[in-house]
Amino acid sequence: MRTPRFIAVAIAPLLAALLALLGAAPAHSAGPRYVALGDSYSAGLGAGSYDAASGACKRSTKAYPALWAAAHAPSAFDFTACSGATTTDVTDSQLGPVDAATGLVSVTVGGNDAEFSDVMTTCVLSSQAACLDRVATARTFIDGTLPGLLDHTYDAIRAKGPHAHVVVLGYPRVYQVPGDCVLGLSDASRKAIDAAADDLDDVLAKRAADHGFTFADVRSAFSAHELCSPSPWLHSVTLPVDESYHPTATGQSHGYLLPFTGAA
Repeated sequence: MRTPRFIAVAIAPLLAALLALLGAAPAHSAGPRYVALGDSYSAGLGAGSYDAASGACKRSTKAYPALWAAAHAPSAFDFTACSGATTTDVTDSQLGPVDAATGLVSVTVGGNDAEFSDVMTTCVLSSQAACLDRVATARTFIDGTLPGLLDHTYDAIRAKGPHAHVVVLGYPRVYQVPGDCVLGLSDASRKAIDAAADDLDDVLAKRAADHGFTFADVRSAFSAHELCSPSPWLHSVTLPVDESYHPTATGQSHGYLLPFTGAA
């Protein structure tokens, strides 16, 4: 005989409490389907422990997407971020796993479009004047051209994942100024590089907001842990050279994972 509906409703809370007392829990669905997009800052370049199958993308098990997935057990986890990726690469090559069932997407992108690697190479190997000029060129690109590129990529993410909660993560300032570095770039060059990073984050935050995405600002998490600080979470010039100016494993677990967890 079917139990009357009002009785079923009345005993449901009692059943849940009994299960809790017995050490069982009511069945619940798994976490959201999660897709991690982006460039080397999402792939985890610099953190080590790279997945050999990821090849030149150098996806790390210590990158914030992998750490978040291990802690939160999403129902599916696709890690398509790739070192060196631009906005075009994300749009053209990384969106395959994103679909209407995707619940969470993370992305870092824009730094390679602005050619920050070339900015750092110029600043390290050339004069202060050349450094400042190269930074100025990058800032012009960030302010004038990058917003349209981000719009195209963000539109593509939303089209593929219409129901996803999308978290756009920014980039840290590279240097603490003044800091304890006695050699290397001048403070003027370091300040200019940090100003360009701020420009980049400002554009990312604005474009994310205009698309209904959440922006996770990592600058406060990295504060006092930039280069020239007593405890940096970024590599300076190092070997392999492509890991230079990228987060260490601690930078991923503290500088990126914590802001992402708060925004996810």
